[in-house]
Amino acid sequence: MQIVITGGAGFLGVRLARTLLQMGSLSLAGAPNQTISLITLVDRANPPADLLADARVRSLAGDLNALLQSGVTAIPADTDLVFHLAAAVSGECEADFDLGMRSNLDATRALLQACRALNTRPALVFASSLAVFGNSPEQPLPDVIQDTTLPTPQNSYGIQKFIGEQMMADYGRKGFVRARNLRLMTVSVRPGQPNGAASSFLSGMIREPLAGVRGTCPVAPETAVALSSPARTIEGLICAAQASDAAWGPRTAMNLPAITTTVGAMAAALERVAGKAVRELIDWTPDPAIARIVTNWPSRIDAARAKTLGLFPDTDFVSIVRDYVRENPDAVRVGRQP
Repeated sequence: MQIVITGGAGFLGVRLARTLLQMGSLSLAGAPNQTISLITLVDRANPPADLLADARVRSLAGDLNALLQSGVTAIPADTDLVFHLAAAVSGECEADFDLGMRSNLDATRALLQACRALNTRPALVFASSLAVFGNSPEQPLPDVIQDTTLPTPQNSYGIQKFIGEQMMADYGRKGFVRARNLRLMTVSVRPGQPNGAASSFLSGMIREPLAGVRGTCPVAPETAVALSSPARTIEGLICAAQASDAAWGPRTAMNLPAITTTVGAMAAALERVAGKAVRELIDWTPDPAIARIVTNWPSRIDAARAKTLGLFPDTDFVSIVRDYVRENPDAVRVGRQP
C-alpha cells in the first residue's frame, strides 16, 4: 500500500506517519490488511530524522500547490490513500486572506484533481475542522453540535474548510475518489512551537509552563472549549481510512468526539499534574481578536457517527496533560508530580 500525507512534517503528520509505520499494515475501507510499502510526506520542510531513515518513507519538500503544478510526482501513480492535513491555520487566514485561499482552497482542489487523474479512486481523508461551525445573531448555534448541524462558519479558515468538504463530497459522488471528510477538534496538548492558529494558546498555556517559561491565555477562565488529545485525533484519522463505505455512511463530514472543558479547568488540571508554581506561569492577558474567534466556536459535540465506529472522547483533561508529560520528557523542565 502507498500512502501520501500532506502536511507530513507537521506535528499531526509526523505522529500519523510514525503510527502507520509502527502498524505496518492497514485495512483500507474495510478491505483485508495490506502491508504499507511507502509513505510520501509532502510539506514545506523535511520530517524528523527517524522518519527520513526509514526505507518506507519518501520526503517531498515544497509548497503543495507548486509541487502539484510543477509535474513533480507528489501523488505517485500507485497511491492508495491520501491524508490531506496541510493547511494555513485560522489566525493566518484572518490576517492574510490570499494565503488562506491559496493554501486551503486552491491546494485542496489541485490535490483532488491529482487524485482524479490517477483513475484508481484512491481514498482521501480530508482534515476539516470544528471551525466550520460559528455563532452569529442571525443563526445562533444550538447548545450541542450534531453530525447534521448546519455549518455556519464565521471566519475565513472555517469557510475554506467547509468549501473543501463540499468539493470532497462532489469528487466522491462522481467516483473520482473515496471521500472521507473528518472534522478535527482543537488538539491539545501539541508539542513543539506555537503556530498561527487562534487556538494555539490551548496548547501553549500548558506546554510553556511545563517547560519552565511563561505561557499566555488570551480568553477568560470560564471560556468553554471542545478538545481532543493527539492520540484520539490520530485514532480518528486512521479509523476514517479503515472504515468500510457502509460503516462510514454519507459523504457529509463526520465530527470527531471531543471533551468539553474550560480554560480555567485546564489550568487547574495543570496544577494538579505539575503543582501551583507551574500554574502561576500562565499569564491571563486578554486578546479580543482571539477571544472573538474562539468564543464563536462550539464547545459541546455529540459525535454520534463517530461513536458507531468505536471512537470516543478523552476521559478528562488531567489524563491528557499526564500523557503529554510522559510522551515529551525532554520538553518538561518543571513540576513533575507523582
